[in-house]
Amino acid sequence: MYLQVAQKIATDIRRGRYQPGEVLPSESAMVEMYGVGKHTVRSAIAELRRMGLAESQQGKGSIVLPTGGVLPATRVERSIQRTSKGSWRLPETAETEPPAVSRTALEGPPALLLGQQDQDAISVDRMIHDPATGARMAHRVLIPMATAADVPSIAEHPGAEITELYQQLADTGLSLTFTEHVTARTPYPDERTALGINDASPLLITYRVTGDAEQQRPLLCEELKAPAATCQLTYPITPTKAPAAKRPARRRTASE
Repeated sequence: MYLQVAQKIATDIRRGRYQPGEVLPSESAMVEMYGVGKHTVRSAIAELRRMGLAESQQGKGSIVLPTGGVLPATRVERSIQRTSKGSWRLPETAETEPPAVSRTALEGPPALLLGQQDQDAISVDRMIHDPATGARMAHRVLIPMATAADVPSIAEHPGAEITELYQQLADTGLSLTFTEHVTARTPYPDERTALGINDASPLLITYRVTGDAEQQRPLLCEELKAPAATCQLTYPITPTKAPAAKRPARRRTASE
Protein backbone atom coordinates (compact mmCIF):
# COMPACT_ATOMS: atom_id res chain seq x y z
CA MET A 1 0.00 0.00 0.00
CA TYR A 2 2.77 2.48 0.86
CA LEU A 3 4.29 1.98 -2.60
CA GLN A 4 0.97 2.96 -4.19
CA VAL A 5 0.82 6.11 -2.08
CA ALA A 6 4.46 6.94 -2.89
CA GLN A 7 3.77 6.46 -6.62
CA LYS A 8 0.77 8.79 -6.49
CA ILE A 9 2.81 11.52 -4.78
CA ALA A 10 5.73 10.94 -7.18
CA THR A 11 3.36 11.39 -10.14
CA ASP A 12 2.03 14.63 -8.63
CA ILE A 13 5.60 15.90 -8.18
CA ARG A 14 6.53 15.10 -11.78
CA ARG A 15 3.35 16.77 -13.06
CA GLY A 16 4.12 19.93 -11.12
CA ARG A 17 1.45 19.75 -8.44
CA TYR A 18 4.25 20.03 -5.87
CA GLN A 19 7.11 22.33 -6.89
CA PRO A 20 10.80 22.02 -5.88
CA GLY A 21 11.31 23.54 -2.44
CA GLU A 22 7.65 23.15 -1.51
CA VAL A 23 6.66 21.31 1.67
CA LEU A 24 4.58 18.18 1.11
CA PRO A 25 1.29 17.82 3.05
CA SER A 26 1.65 16.74 6.68
CA GLU A 27 1.26 13.12 7.79
CA SER A 28 -2.24 13.76 9.13
CA ALA A 29 -3.25 15.44 5.86
CA MET A 30 -1.95 12.50 3.83
CA VAL A 31 -3.82 10.06 6.07
CA GLU A 32 -7.08 11.80 5.09
CA MET A 33 -6.09 12.30 1.44
CA TYR A 34 -5.24 8.66 0.78
CA GLY A 35 -7.33 6.85 3.42
CA VAL A 36 -4.39 5.01 4.96
CA GLY A 37 -2.68 4.82 8.36
CA LYS A 38 0.24 6.91 9.64
CA HIS A 39 2.67 3.98 9.29
CA THR A 40 1.80 3.68 5.59
CA VAL A 41 2.30 7.42 5.09
CA ARG A 42 5.69 7.36 6.82
CA SER A 43 6.80 4.42 4.68
CA ALA A 44 5.63 6.25 1.55
CA ILE A 45 7.63 9.35 2.49
CA ALA A 46 10.71 7.18 3.14
CA GLU A 47 10.23 5.70 -0.34
CA LEU A 48 10.11 9.20 -1.85
CA ARG A 49 13.45 9.93 -0.19
CA ARG A 50 14.93 6.77 -1.70
CA MET A 51 13.58 7.87 -5.09
CA GLY A 52 15.41 11.19 -4.70
CA LEU A 53 12.17 13.19 -4.91
CA ALA A 54 12.04 14.54 -1.36
CA GLU A 55 14.15 15.12 1.72
CA SER A 56 13.22 15.60 5.37
CA GLN A 57 14.22 18.82 7.10
CA GLN A 58 14.04 19.22 10.86
CA GLY A 59 11.14 21.45 11.86
CA LYS A 60 9.81 21.79 8.30
CA GLY A 61 8.72 18.37 7.09
CA SER A 62 9.29 16.73 3.71
CA ILE A 63 10.67 19.11 1.06
CA VAL A 64 10.28 18.44 -2.67
CA LEU A 65 13.60 18.17 -4.51
CA PRO A 66 14.18 19.22 -8.13
CA THR A 67 12.89 16.63 -10.59
CA GLY A 68 15.50 13.95 -11.01
CA GLY A 69 16.77 14.39 -7.46
CA VAL A 70 20.30 15.22 -6.37
CA LEU A 71 23.44 13.17 -5.91
CA PRO A 72 24.19 12.05 -2.35
CA ALA A 73 26.37 14.54 -0.50
CA THR A 74 29.24 12.23 0.44
CA ARG A 75 31.51 11.35 -2.49
CA VAL A 76 33.45 8.15 -1.77
CA GLU A 77 36.44 8.00 -4.11
CA ARG A 78 37.40 4.37 -4.81
CA SER A 79 40.59 4.93 -6.82
CA ILE A 80 43.92 3.18 -6.22
CA GLN A 81 47.08 5.04 -7.21
CA ARG A 82 50.79 4.23 -7.50
CA THR A 83 53.23 6.99 -6.59
CA SER A 84 56.40 7.77 -8.54
CA LYS A 85 58.33 5.82 -5.90
CA GLY A 86 56.18 2.72 -6.42
CA SER A 87 54.19 2.94 -3.17
CA TRP A 88 50.41 2.71 -2.97
CA ARG A 89 48.04 5.58 -2.21
CA LEU A 90 44.31 5.79 -1.55
CA PRO A 91 42.03 8.81 -1.01
CA GLU A 92 42.26 10.10 2.56
CA THR A 93 39.60 9.07 5.10
CA ALA A 94 38.97 10.01 8.72
CA GLU A 95 38.76 7.15 11.24
CA THR A 96 36.60 7.64 14.32
CA GLU A 97 38.46 5.09 16.48
CA PRO A 98 41.43 2.68 16.36
CA PRO A 99 40.92 -0.49 14.27
CA ALA A 100 39.62 -3.60 16.01
CA VAL A 101 41.55 -6.78 15.11
CA SER A 102 40.02 -10.21 15.68
CA ARG A 103 39.95 -13.74 14.30
CA THR A 104 36.83 -14.86 12.46
CA ALA A 105 35.46 -17.61 10.23
CA LEU A 106 34.87 -16.53 6.63
CA GLU A 107 31.26 -16.66 5.51
CA GLY A 108 28.87 -15.02 3.06
CA PRO A 109 30.10 -13.06 0.01
CA PRO A 110 33.70 -12.59 1.30
CA ALA A 111 34.09 -16.36 1.71
CA LEU A 112 32.78 -16.96 -1.82
CA LEU A 113 34.98 -14.26 -3.34
CA LEU A 114 38.05 -15.58 -1.51
CA GLY A 115 37.13 -19.20 -2.25
CA GLN A 116 37.56 -20.11 1.42
CA GLN A 117 34.18 -20.99 2.88
CA ASP A 118 34.32 -21.56 6.69
CA GLN A 119 38.09 -20.98 6.75
CA ASP A 120 39.64 -18.72 9.39
CA ALA A 121 40.78 -15.18 8.66
CA ILE A 122 42.05 -12.08 10.44
CA SER A 123 39.38 -9.36 10.55
CA VAL A 124 40.34 -5.68 10.85
CA ASP A 125 37.35 -3.38 11.44
CA ARG A 126 37.36 0.41 11.18
CA MET A 127 34.68 3.11 11.38
CA ILE A 128 35.13 5.93 8.86
CA HIS A 129 33.61 9.37 9.35
CA ASP A 130 33.23 12.17 6.80
CA PRO A 131 33.48 15.36 8.90
CA ALA A 132 32.09 17.50 6.06
CA THR A 133 28.76 15.65 5.76
CA GLY A 134 28.59 13.55 8.93
CA ALA A 135 28.28 10.28 6.96
CA ARG A 136 29.53 7.14 8.71
CA MET A 137 30.91 4.08 6.92
CA ALA A 138 32.17 0.70 8.10
CA HIS A 139 35.37 -0.72 6.57
CA ARG A 140 36.58 -4.28 7.13
CA VAL A 141 39.70 -6.05 5.84
CA LEU A 142 39.58 -9.86 5.80
CA ILE A 143 42.98 -11.53 5.58
CA PRO A 144 42.83 -15.31 5.05
CA MET A 145 45.19 -17.27 7.29
CA ALA A 146 46.83 -18.66 4.14
CA THR A 147 47.80 -15.11 3.10
CA ALA A 148 49.02 -14.30 6.60
CA ALA A 149 51.17 -17.44 6.57
CA ASP A 150 52.74 -16.49 3.22
CA VAL A 151 53.44 -12.90 4.30
CA PRO A 152 54.56 -12.92 7.99
CA SER A 153 54.78 -9.12 8.15
CA ILE A 154 51.03 -8.93 7.55
CA ALA A 155 50.37 -11.50 10.27
CA GLU A 156 52.44 -9.43 12.70
CA HIS A 157 50.74 -6.10 11.90
CA PRO A 158 47.31 -6.81 10.32
CA GLY A 159 45.95 -3.48 11.58
CA ALA A 160 48.30 -1.47 9.37
CA GLU A 161 46.84 0.88 6.77
CA ILE A 162 45.52 -0.99 3.75
CA THR A 163 48.11 0.67 1.49
CA GLU A 164 50.83 -0.83 3.70
CA LEU A 165 49.25 -4.26 3.29
CA TYR A 166 49.30 -3.76 -0.49
CA GLN A 167 52.97 -2.82 -0.29
CA GLN A 168 53.87 -5.85 1.81
CA LEU A 169 52.17 -8.14 -0.69
CA ALA A 170 53.93 -6.43 -3.60
CA ASP A 171 57.28 -6.64 -1.82
CA THR A 172 57.07 -10.44 -1.95
CA GLY A 173 57.12 -10.23 -5.75
CA LEU A 174 53.37 -10.55 -6.32
CA SER A 175 51.71 -8.69 -9.18
CA LEU A 176 48.52 -7.35 -7.64
CA THR A 177 45.11 -7.10 -9.26
CA PHE A 178 41.99 -5.45 -7.83
CA THR A 179 38.37 -6.34 -8.52
CA GLU A 180 35.45 -4.52 -6.92
CA HIS A 181 31.99 -6.05 -6.49
CA VAL A 182 29.12 -3.68 -5.58
CA THR A 183 25.74 -4.67 -4.21
CA ALA A 184 22.99 -3.26 -1.98
CA ARG A 185 20.48 -4.51 0.56
CA THR A 186 18.35 -3.39 3.49
CA PRO A 187 20.58 -2.78 6.54
CA TYR A 188 20.35 -4.96 9.63
CA PRO A 189 19.34 -3.26 12.92
CA ASP A 190 22.91 -3.18 14.25
CA GLU A 191 24.15 -1.66 10.96
CA ARG A 192 21.49 1.04 11.12
CA THR A 193 22.63 1.94 14.63
CA ALA A 194 26.35 1.92 13.80
CA LEU A 195 25.97 3.96 10.61
CA GLY A 196 23.26 6.33 11.83
CA ILE A 197 20.61 5.22 9.32
CA ASN A 198 17.23 6.46 10.56
CA ASP A 199 14.96 4.92 7.95
CA ALA A 200 14.78 1.94 5.61
CA SER A 201 17.26 3.40 3.11
CA PRO A 202 19.39 0.73 1.42
CA LEU A 203 22.97 -0.02 2.33
CA LEU A 204 25.70 0.12 -0.33
CA ILE A 205 28.24 -2.69 0.06
CA THR A 206 31.46 -3.06 -1.91
CA TYR A 207 33.83 -6.01 -1.82
CA ARG A 208 37.31 -5.23 -3.15
CA VAL A 209 39.35 -8.37 -3.74
CA THR A 210 43.12 -8.06 -4.01
CA GLY A 211 44.56 -10.94 -5.99
CA ASP A 212 47.77 -12.38 -7.42
CA ALA A 213 47.79 -11.93 -11.20
CA GLU A 214 50.19 -14.79 -11.94
CA GLN A 215 48.57 -17.50 -9.86
CA GLN A 216 45.10 -15.96 -10.22
CA ARG A 217 44.27 -16.42 -6.55
CA PRO A 218 42.61 -13.98 -4.12
CA LEU A 219 44.78 -12.68 -1.28
CA LEU A 220 42.49 -10.50 0.81
CA CYS A 221 39.04 -8.90 0.75
CA GLU A 222 37.95 -5.40 1.80
CA GLU A 223 34.32 -4.75 2.69
CA LEU A 224 32.90 -1.21 2.77
CA LYS A 225 29.37 -0.46 3.98
CA ALA A 226 27.90 3.00 3.33
CA PRO A 227 24.36 4.48 3.51
CA ALA A 228 23.08 4.77 -0.05
CA ALA A 229 20.98 7.84 0.78
CA THR A 230 24.02 9.93 1.73
CA CYS A 231 26.95 8.32 -0.10
CA GLN A 232 27.91 7.92 -3.76
CA LEU A 233 30.75 5.70 -4.95
CA THR A 234 33.05 7.17 -7.60
CA TYR A 235 35.34 5.05 -9.81
CA PRO A 236 37.97 6.03 -12.38
CA ILE A 237 37.69 3.83 -15.44
CA THR A 238 40.90 2.75 -17.17
CA PRO A 239 40.36 1.23 -20.64
CA THR A 240 41.96 -2.15 -21.21
CA LYS A 241 42.95 -3.81 -24.44
CA ALA A 242 40.44 -6.28 -25.80
CA PRO A 243 41.80 -9.80 -26.28
CA ALA A 244 43.03 -10.44 -29.80
CA ALA A 245 40.46 -12.12 -32.00
CA LYS A 246 41.28 -15.68 -32.90
CA ARG A 247 41.84 -16.31 -36.57
CA PRO A 248 39.70 -19.07 -38.04
CA ALA A 249 41.65 -22.22 -38.81
CA ARG A 250 42.64 -22.50 -42.47
CA ARG A 251 41.05 -25.40 -44.26
CA ARG A 252 43.35 -27.78 -46.00
CA THR A 253 42.80 -28.40 -49.70
CA ALA A 254 42.79 -31.77 -51.35
CA SER A 255 46.24 -31.14 -52.86
CA GLU A 256 47.68 -30.58 -49.34
